[in-house]
Amino acid sequence: MTTYFFVAASEKFLTVEEPIEEILKERMRNYKENNKAIDFWLLKNPSFLQTNQFVDLKAKIPSPPAVILSTDKKFITFLKLRLEFVVVGEFECPNAEITDPFKVE
Repeated sequence: MTTYFFVAASEKFLTVEEPIEEILKERMRNYKENNKAIDFWLLKNPSFLQTNQFVDLKAKIPSPPAVILSTDKKFITFLKLRLEFVVVGEFECPNAEITDPFKVE
């Protein structure tokens, strides 16, 4: 099983209002320079937010939602501190409700 961590907010907030693209590009550049595999993804309207596990959390996010998903907890903590108006969560996958963490609606 893999543990995934995420920050979630409205798609507009993550893709328009915040300079998240710059943060992700810089991180990708750093990973490439250090021959590190990408361990983060921007997902619009991810299916895992529809599960019973995240009912309360999803209610806090304006629609349509978007997330930055990662296996690196420190990166998600950094994003939470940097982005302020996001919620955070985590899950292990695969599980009874989530078989594909990258599936989108």
